[in-house]
Amino acid sequence: MSPSLKEAEFVILDTETTGLEPESGDRIVEIAAIRFRGKEKIAVFENLVDPKRNISEGAFSVNGITQDMLRGAPEIKEVLPKFMEFIRGSCLCSYNAAFDLGFLNNELNFLGEPRLNGLPVVDILKMARRLLPGLQRYALSSVAENLGVARKQVHRALEDVELAAEVFFRLRDIAESNRVIPYEEFLSLFGIPYP
Repeated sequence: MSPSLKEAEFVILDTETTGLEPESGDRIVEIAAIRFRGKEKIAVFENLVDPKRNISEGAFSVNGITQDMLRGAPEIKEVLPKFMEFIRGSCLCSYNAAFDLGFLNNELNFLGEPRLNGLPVVDILKMARRLLPGLQRYALSSVAENLGVARKQVHRALEDVELAAEVFFRLRDIAESNRVIPYEEFLSLFGIPYP
């Protein structure tokens, strides 16, 4: 029997990267996640990651992460196993989930590990598009502003997870405003296949 939506454990995650294209060699430089049961925060994961390559000017202009900040940070081979343990048994959530999962799968491949599989994945962007039709922009900052979330997007992983979590819970409340949605139905409405 699947858990109720309020009992299910959700891990909301975000990554910062050296660029936009994992297939071209871009790598994760920061990963963060918060695990929730209902709306209760039960665990936090946050790590800078030494990508063993330079950060593109475009990525630096967005996230402000410098090579100096990454000096001495662990490599992905140290961080990813801990992250995989952190997410075990949860429903993964991310804003534009295909982006983050694409990078996670690329890193797993780089380490010779199998791709992510078996965990349900909810895309908060998909939730926004379905529940807030007609917005001019669906960037996380725009959706947050539309929902009255005061927190600003800063393009650092943990802060953006906290913003995405506020957006997620407000959208989930909208989805449930007329009726209680069973967990399985929630996944069918807002889940995505593995990229």
